[in-house]
Amino acid sequence: MEDTLLRLAVAVLLGGLVGLERTVAGKHAGMRTYALVSLGSCLFIVVGTLASFELSVFNGLNPLVVASNIILGVGFIGAGLAVFRNNGAAHVELTTAAGIWVVAAVGMAAGFGFFSIAAVSAVLAVLVFSVLLRLENMIRRRFGTELEQ
Repeated sequence: MEDTLLRLAVAVLLGGLVGLERTVAGKHAGMRTYALVSLGSCLFIVVGTLASFELSVFNGLNPLVVASNIILGVGFIGAGLAVFRNNGAAHVELTTAAGIWVVAAVGMAAGFGFFSIAAVSAVLAVLVFSVLLRLENMIRRRFGTELEQ
């Protein structure tokens, strides 16, 4: 039970860390959204894993099936962000959608107990959001195009 609580707490903490960068960047999906997506993914993995042990007398129960469905479901959330938040404007929230997809994977890693992979992935996501934005802007200024954010 303590291990399960640790997994959930790590998922919220790491998802919130990635969301903090998004909040600082002024994005609509911030700490709460990212923490909840990570927590939800973790919870699905934990419940799927526990259920597979509890119901091991039934063949075919596999927590990896839960994981694959999380990937699909969060992908649909990202597609909804890109399509419905766009409202015909040129700016599409693809980076936010990709970030939510990554933070779902961070939650899944925490759910399986792979804490170091989850932590490194969360830190890398923050670096991608912050450092690569600066690099993109530098390249765009050099070659005459600008990125809005």
